[in-house]
Amino acid sequence: MTARIRTLLWVVTFTVIVGLSVPWFLWGDPRTAAGLPVWLWWHIGWMGLASAVFYLFTRTDWDRYMGVTNG
Repeated sequence: MTARIRTLLWVVTFTVIVGLSVPWFLWGDPRTAAGLPVWLWWHIGWMGLASAVFYLFTRTDWDRYMGVTNG
C-alpha cells in the first residue's frame, strides 16, 4: 500500500471517528440500558473504538506523521 493511500485511509478513519463521536441522532431518545441512556452507551463504546484506532495508529504510522526517524 502506498503512503498516499495510507494517509487517505487515516484521514477518512479519523474523520468518521470524530463525526460520529457525538450521537446527535440518539439525543432525546428515552431508552435506557443498565440504568444509563442509550446515547451514553454509544459514547462510551465509541470512545473505546477511538482509543483502539489511535493505539493502532501509534503502532503503525505515528513516526511518519510526527517526523521521527528510526535509528
